[in-house]
Amino acid sequence: MKTQSNSLLGSSKPKILVARAIFPEALAKLEESFDVRSNQEDRIFTPEELQKELSGVVGALVAGSERIDANALAHAENLKIVANISVGYNNFDVPAMTAAGVMATNTPDVLTDTTADFGFALLMATARRITESEHWVRAGQWDKWSIVNNPLGMDIHHSTLGIVGMGRIGQGIAKRALAFGMKVIYHNRSRLSDADEKACGAKYVSKEELLRTADHVMLVLPYSAQSHHTIGAKEIALMKPTATLINIARGGIVDDAALAQALKEKRIFAAGLDVFEGEPVVHPDLLKLSNVVLAPHIASATEATRRAMVDLAIENLCAALAGKKPPSLINVEIYSG
Repeated sequence: MKTQSNSLLGSSKPKILVARAIFPEALAKLEESFDVRSNQEDRIFTPEELQKELSGVVGALVAGSERIDANALAHAENLKIVANISVGYNNFDVPAMTAAGVMATNTPDVLTDTTADFGFALLMATARRITESEHWVRAGQWDKWSIVNNPLGMDIHHSTLGIVGMGRIGQGIAKRALAFGMKVIYHNRSRLSDADEKACGAKYVSKEELLRTADHVMLVLPYSAQSHHTIGAKEIALMKPTATLINIARGGIVDDAALAQALKEKRIFAAGLDVFEGEPVVHPDLLKLSNVVLAPHIASATEATRRAMVDLAIENLCAALAGKKPPSLINVEIYSG
């Protein structure tokens, strides 16, 4: 089905693409100033369709499902700005965008607390086997439990939380962990300042020490070629058999096949996953396991936060097309204002 366009014959408004469905009020706001090619039915474009949709537009709002690379840019001769409705931007080939003179933006800050909340919620659901327990209740199995064969979980309070990736969200999770009396250790590309470590109650350690020591491992690092399969079979082998692994970062940071095998063999206790390799496809072996909590990439999915993300993406797009520096410009070297 074709995307919808609000263009009028002879319209002098700049043409933009909104590649995914957004809130109707936000779309109406854009239509006041732009000739909008929209996709409110929210169908994910193939690469060939995206190339066609980008042709002739000066700006685009996209999500993580739209890959902006040299192939897409070759068909976007008028493009000046692509605004991601996401803090992560591994769908952007930033060097290719920079070489083509196209600004790249994302939506940091506005989703930090919401995502940190969800990370902790996923940790609790995983450690305390909440989804597995719900399935038992729905299946009428409650009366088959006893003190020793209930779905016994792992404690969160007074345990050790290991955070891999200590940016805004990682620090938010660490501060939440303090309220549970958890010991927080972390590994990051660069160590935090003394003041930030103190505020988070966190201690810097090597990745190997973190994996060996932590009762719960939380992944919050950005995806890149360097972070691909940060957690694979070798890393999982370092973890305690009673440990949980939580991924709210990006698919591809974990080797899902290796994780599924480890969970099947109970070499770690459980996993909680909000992101997956090749999503929306989930590794079939993960779907068969009871000791994994699965969520469909919803860490930022509250109405207030998603509205704030859309608003910031629109602010980025409007600023760029007005000749101003977008507030969250990624390839800052491209701006010459």
